[in-house]
Formats: sequence, structure tokens, C-alpha cells
Amino acid sequence: QVQLVESGGGLVQSGGSLRLSCAASGRTFSNYDMGWLRQAPGKEREFVAAISSSGNNRNSVNGRFTISRENAKNTVYLRMNSLKPEDTAVYYCAASRRGYSSAVGAYDYWGQGTQVTVSS
Repeated sequence: QVQLVESGGGLVQSGGSLRLSCAASGRTFSNYDMGWLRQAPGKEREFVAAISSSGNNRNSVNGRFTISRENAKNTVYLRMNSLKPEDTAVYYCAASRRGYSSAVGAYDYWGQGTQVTVSS
């Protein structure tokens, strides 16, 4: 089992930047594919970005968000630039052994989420 704790959320103005972090503990972090997903009020949870155990990645917000990982620190990051009000959501870190998928259901372990609010 993997325990995940997100940090780095907050309130930012439109056009600003944030870096989210997700610290993992428990099983060997480097064996897991990791993802960031988000859920806005009244909407379903949606995929943001994912990175494989070997560093391959996919992203639904190309050009603004970047996912990365440091296996030595058991941490995955989400760098978010040029934030927009529509990026406002709770951002979740998640772990999968089934690939760096864009499917919400592919993730087995979840953090508690961190709130990101972008003001206009």
C-alpha cells in the first residue's frame, strides 16, 4: 500500500503559478506510475497529468502544466503555469500499477487532495 500526501495548493491570481508536491510512503515509490487528477465543484474528477515509473508522461493541459518525479525523494510534482480560473479545483495525487493512465479508475491509491483556487 502507498500513502500519499499532497501540498502546495493555495489561492493565486489568474496568470500565476503554483507547484504541487505529493510525498509518498509505504511501498517502493519507484514501482508506481503516478498521476494528478482534479475535481471542480459540481464536476466529475478528471485527469490532468501522469508519469510512468521510468519518466514517460502524458498531459491534458499541454503547455501550461508539467509533471515530474524524483524517485530518490519519493515525490511527484505538478508545475502549473499561466493558471486560469477554470483550473480551480481540488487536486489529487494518485498511484497506479496499471500504467500512467488518463483513466480515473486506473488509480489504486489516492491522497486527500489540495485545493487550488485561481482568482480572476
